[in-house]
Amino acid sequence: MNYRHAFHAGNFADCMKHALLVWLLGALARKPRPFFVLDTHAGPGFADLASAPAARTQEWQAGIGRLLAEEPPAPVARYLGPAPLTPCLDPTPLAPYLDLVRRLGLYPGSPALIRALLRPGDRLACCELHPEDHAVLHRRFATDPQVGVHRRDGYAAIKALLPPPERRGLVLIDPPFEEPGEFERLVQALRTGLARFPGGVFAAWYPIKHRAPLRDFFAALQSAGLRDLVAAELWLRAPLDPERLNGCGLVVANPPWRFEEEVPPLLDALLDGLRDHETEAGDANPGEPGAGTALIRLADG
Repeated sequence: MNYRHAFHAGNFADCMKHALLVWLLGALARKPRPFFVLDTHAGPGFADLASAPAARTQEWQAGIGRLLAEEPPAPVARYLGPAPLTPCLDPTPLAPYLDLVRRLGLYPGSPALIRALLRPGDRLACCELHPEDHAVLHRRFATDPQVGVHRRDGYAAIKALLPPPERRGLVLIDPPFEEPGEFERLVQALRTGLARFPGGVFAAWYPIKHRAPLRDFFAALQSAGLRDLVAAELWLRAPLDPERLNGCGLVVANPPWRFEEEVPPLLDALLDGLRDHETEAGDANPGEPGAGTALIRLADG
């Protein structure tokens, strides 16, 4: 496995994924019963945006850098804080995100965000195959009784670690898309996971380069007989270039209550917060029809 999270930490796709992740965790925390989270492709947990990998790509400047640079619209303002670092119980649980960045001085990846929002009794299992990233993640959580770190294939972990004893929770599937067949593996992972943990919330990230692979992906999900599926998408440019990351999406199975009401304004506000940087960088103007957001119901519950 060659993918390293540090090269892409903080880019627009990371911000979109993390904003929705925090919302999903807040939705789980509305009920008092403990929950379990499985992060199948966890990375090292944090990224130093001044490090050589992040400095080489500078992708974060068009993502979290842009969102930090100005006062964003209301839903993103809640995402960026400031707010005390506490378990997220309010219906728009986005404030802790920037607070983590400011307190720690490092950009938090999904394991750090999840851990910050766990309550006593909740658990997190992180999977990471890359030896260096796994070592960093393991050291970070070695003494944390609520976090387990596994050096194993994230897809295999779906079968091995589900269902959890808590019988409620979230599975975040965030593969690197560095090998052919990733969309097919995502479909199979969702089939396997939902068969073992039918009441769980599943969130699977995917890139948007051009639309043809997505049409096949959505058709495969529907043909698999999966139920209660919604895709949330954000794209900064028209998805016409198969060599470029033009946007991204998150397929959510068993979306929590009010997902379809509260997520669209969040996506639109994220787009508003990101658009000026893209224009300044010489890209197609995200204010034109080429940019946008969408919430697509793929299957009813």
